Amino acid sequence: MSDLYEHHVDGYGTVRVRPLDPAADAAVVHAWAREERAAFWGMTGLTRDQVAEVYAHMAGLDTHHAHLVTKDGAPAALLQTYEPAADRVGECYDVRPGDLGIHVLLAPAGPAGPRPGWTSALLTAMTAYALLGLDRRRLVVDPDVRNTKAIDRFERQGFVRGPAVVLPEVDVPDVHLPEKRAQLAFLDRAVAFPG
Repeated sequence: MSDLYEHHVDGYGTVRVRPLDPAADAAVVHAWAREERAAFWGMTGLTRDQVAEVYAHMAGLDTHHAHLVTKDGAPAALLQTYEPAADRVGECYDVRPGDLGIHVLLAPAGPAGPRPGWTSALLTAMTAYALLGLDRRRLVVDPDVRNTKAIDRFERQGFVRGPAVVLPEVDVPDVHLPEKRAQLAFLDRAVAFPG
């Protein structure tokens, strides 16, 4: 699949964003999502084939998209983008024109372990894609309120906390999402990329 976006970060490397291939990328996403650190992602108990089914379903939607993010050619993150008005989060805040929701699942640290500045540089490239590449005005994230690591990470990236909300349960054919207590946070394009 061809890249949708490329972003070079000095001293870090080249980050590319491409559509997720539900079948070809299922093993990578399954390996990340089944780890305990990814418990809030809600896929720890799924098989590789079930992960592929989830993303094959998403690939058929016009409002929700999954992307594989690579750093210097190696898988580094799963980025999901969605239209908040077409998602349960849209029931919990006043959606503005130009809003885009994102979910981020980072690859685990490599053999060298965590590296200072790695996540920040990767998130900067992903927010550049979402805000500049997709020409959006504001990003919204909705991590579980118990996921303090993600909330703190987004705040360090410039996101501003909004309200804590309860995302309603979704139970429709092909999709079941349990109710979720979420902490909303927002990042304006003018804050992330002034000028």
